[in-house]
Amino acid sequence: MLSRRSFLVRAAALAGTSSLLVASRALAESTAAKPVDVTVYKSPSCGCCTKWVDHLKANKAFRVATRDVDDVDPVKDGLGIPPKLRSCHVAVAGGYAFEGHVPVDLVAKVLRERPKIAGLAVPGMPVGSPGMEMGARKDAYDVIAFTKTGTTSVYAKR
Repeated sequence: MLSRRSFLVRAAALAGTSSLLVASRALAESTAAKPVDVTVYKSPSCGCCTKWVDHLKANKAFRVATRDVDDVDPVKDGLGIPPKLRSCHVAVAGGYAFEGHVPVDLVAKVLRERPKIAGLAVPGMPVGSPGMEMGARKDAYDVIAFTKTGTTSVYAKR
């Protein structure tokens, strides 16, 4: 079996140095890391929570476990999620909290880039956010980053 360096050198020699980047990406994709464990705390009767879990599970980078609880607030209190940012469910992964209908690409971005935040939140339940689809209607919404001290900022606009 070739080492990573040997593989890249051979690929570059065979196809020219411009394909070194392509070879590097192919190798990275073929040796992808194992899925990230995500635990979602949700109400057992909430349909939009279940749809958001399905949204998360569709991304093979995550291994999702759900915990149905009658009251999610104690979990959110323990995670330091400011009350004004709360929605229905919360996910925990890689030391971060993801409150409400956070798009999966932003969950992945936070886990990849490891910013100095406690997590992301989508306050309320905006129509068109993951799990809140209603046909073609999509309301604009902000994804909010928050810290353990309660500082908030807009992380992304959708």
